[in-house]
Amino acid sequence: MPESVPNGRAGGTPVALKLTAKDFKSDQEVRWCPGCGDYAILAAVQSFMPELNIARENTVFVSGIGCSSRFPYYMNTYGMHSIHGRAPAIATGLSVSRPDLSVWVVTGDGDALSIGGNHLIHALRRNVNLKILLFNNRIYGLTKGQYSPTSEIGKVTKSTPVGSADSPFNPLSLALGAEATFVARTIDSDRKHLQSVLRAAAEHEGSAFVEIYQNCNIFNDGAFDQLKDPETRDDFLIRLEHGQPITFGADGQFCVVHPPGGFGLEVRPTSSVRPEEIVVHDATVQEPAYAFALSRLPGFDLRNTPIGVFRDVSRPSYDSLVQSQVEVAKAKTTGTPEEEFASLLSSGDTWTIL
Repeated sequence: MPESVPNGRAGGTPVALKLTAKDFKSDQEVRWCPGCGDYAILAAVQSFMPELNIARENTVFVSGIGCSSRFPYYMNTYGMHSIHGRAPAIATGLSVSRPDLSVWVVTGDGDALSIGGNHLIHALRRNVNLKILLFNNRIYGLTKGQYSPTSEIGKVTKSTPVGSADSPFNPLSLALGAEATFVARTIDSDRKHLQSVLRAAAEHEGSAFVEIYQNCNIFNDGAFDQLKDPETRDDFLIRLEHGQPITFGADGQFCVVHPPGGFGLEVRPTSSVRPEEIVVHDATVQEPAYAFALSRLPGFDLRNTPIGVFRDVSRPSYDSLVQSQVEVAKAKTTGTPEEEFASLLSSGDTWTIL
């Protein structure tokens, strides 16, 4: 490991570390199924991390349980392969107690949205300074192909042999409902777009939630083919760019507008509306209703799927608020920690029985 140096989050004088992608590759054999989308995400993250100019010993990856949760083994940083669904809780404690660290959570649609649902929404609600990467393959891969909280209605799996009757979660809608201050979506096979989203997430102070569509070629192969096939992707994908009108299609033949007299957003042929009616994307809108409306555009067939940064707003992070409270408490103390502790022990009853 390189010698510890100050980084952008810890303060101090920035030091050029001259790290490369190779520096972030551990000596562990990468073991996912051949062709798994996790390989592409891992390579993109390892290539991106040197841009942050943060020492490896000041970087931590925390995961839960699932195929994606093997990630910390393959990053040459500190890391923890924790327990099912609890990665956000463990990462919260780490982030609050060690503000000098860059803390990343890697999770899957089953890990984060089933047993880990409460931990995820409360981390986002609190705006803990975490970067949460949710790999969504719409299936349980590690346990061999059961339906997950994001599987579509009617999905036939080992645990739903006649089709799932569950309505799936929309991860971005869930995150926005929890008041997440940064919400984005990207795709495993589009490295350029994936890294641009990671870059924006890394720059965000507070909780950054990134959903990554990831192919499971063994148990749910082709789940996102419409978004990747050159024949269909331009007509299915809506690439969000801050400050730009939301148009898409091979020839820009579709656009997003506010429906007259209604709520939300809808897709129309570009030729049928005036240019000023086309929505101009603004990720900094404070109220989450706009980003939520964007998250509701896709149908179950993935048509009209936005990717990019949906929301990026500022709010004090949980970490900074807690640290401020600690500093105020410290300023009120008059003795050494030992003296303060002894005074607390001998201060008398702390409750009254009525």
